[in-house]
Amino acid sequence: MSEEKLYAVKNNEGKYFDCEYAEFLSLSDAHGPTIVSEDNAKDIARDYGGHVVMLVEEPEKVVVSPEEAKLVKNCLWTNLQDAFLNNINLLFRGRRPEDVTRLKSALTNGYTVAKEKKYLLPMDGTLEENDDNDNFQLYAYCHKGRWLTDECETDPSYMHFTVTQKELETAPAWVKAIKPVEVTDDEQ
Repeated sequence: MSEEKLYAVKNNEGKYFDCEYAEFLSLSDAHGPTIVSEDNAKDIARDYGGHVVMLVEEPEKVVVSPEEAKLVKNCLWTNLQDAFLNNINLLFRGRRPEDVTRLKSALTNGYTVAKEKKYLLPMDGTLEENDDNDNFQLYAYCHKGRWLTDECETDPSYMHFTVTQKELETAPAWVKAIKPVEVTDDEQ
């Protein structure tokens, strides 16, 4: 985050002082509403009215896991933010100090949930090449807790048989024997 600050002068009607036209305008109509010097902003507020506002850069949101997001969200919904900040060390006993710090930051600065990695499970030796250039591959996938196989075109735009790490962890041995291929958002 930058150390530089920007200021604006706002009046009671919610309009901002435009330095180019020397009048108060709506923010969407103002050409030069920001001022680099706090002293200059105070001078304008004294001479034209209004009050100085500092424009603050929004802090970067913290990336958290889906499980961590549930905890932070519950604390925000139940107005337990202060209790959460005071007791987070108890809630996360055994966690690394940097994780505790990161979760405190997520609560105060906002958070985004990390996208869960997805994988394809192409089964070796099952590629079928056709004369009309349609190639098919057999894939393993999980549907409602059951592990199945099906063929799919090898063109990435047709690959709908992705699985998550959590599904892989509970998969049977024959699935775990398949080498997973990570899929990016572009390929899904």
